[in-house]
Amino acid sequence: MKKSKEVIGFQAVALSLTTVFAVLCLLPILYTVTGSFTPERELARGLKLIPKHWTLEAYRMVWKNPAGILRAYGITTALVVFGVGAGLIMVTMTAYVLYRKDCRARRGLSFFFFFTTLFSGGMVPYYIWMCRLGLRDTFGILLFNGLFSVFYMFIVRTYFTSNIPVSLVESAKVDGANDFIIYLRIVMPSAKPVLATIGLMQAIAYWNNWSTAAVFITETNLYPLQFYLYRIFQDASLRQKLMEAGVFVNGSAPMESYKLAMTVVTMGPVILFYPFVQKYFVAGVTIGAVKE
Repeated sequence: MKKSKEVIGFQAVALSLTTVFAVLCLLPILYTVTGSFTPERELARGLKLIPKHWTLEAYRMVWKNPAGILRAYGITTALVVFGVGAGLIMVTMTAYVLYRKDCRARRGLSFFFFFTTLFSGGMVPYYIWMCRLGLRDTFGILLFNGLFSVFYMFIVRTYFTSNIPVSLVESAKVDGANDFIIYLRIVMPSAKPVLATIGLMQAIAYWNNWSTAAVFITETNLYPLQFYLYRIFQDASLRQKLMEAGVFVNGSAPMESYKLAMTVVTMGPVILFYPFVQKYFVAGVTIGAVKE
């Protein structure tokens, strides 16, 4: 079937705009990567996509204390693995209950969950509550904060409602399957796109979370990667200010390129992980689309 000139022209314009937008999104990442290999003096004159000189000094500084970075990597990786696994179970189980029309309390529970998205007690009561539970300076507070999201739960419930017929569940019940078997063998295998989407969102949230550690964690051995990076940035900024003020600091260090190198080190795993879930992510974000 031949395409009309209007269709070909529209596709050409859309492809060109998409390419330009993709390049604009990619440029900050490229500047960050090349800037991490740029000498400090050259970097002080401005970022360049292709620097005149290349150096590994910033990465030598990054891995000068590998134990701290590897420990922070381990904590963040554990958070992502256990947090995403437990979070998906909690979110999907709750969504499955609210998806079932034979659940008498589904309307009341839906209103209860929706109400929590509009009003909250605030940071101070939450902090006091977590401290009374003994979660301060523990791995549990890093895992607990972000384990369940009402927003994600409603997305999963919408996917169940739109893509899993109620008749399929009723047929399984007639055949003798209980709710757990239906959830595990029918609902979950049919929800791979939304599971990959929600799982990726939760993984990125855990990976980038530093505010929880800033509020609840004082033990350096429990610092996740992003908060460890934040503390390094603070130390580098303080060192630079002391040098500018004339206070004696032993040696000179590539402060700005050091920050860029740390950014590259922390964002690398997320970039490498995304292609494996991209096809599910694209399918999951079209949950609310109109289908013919």
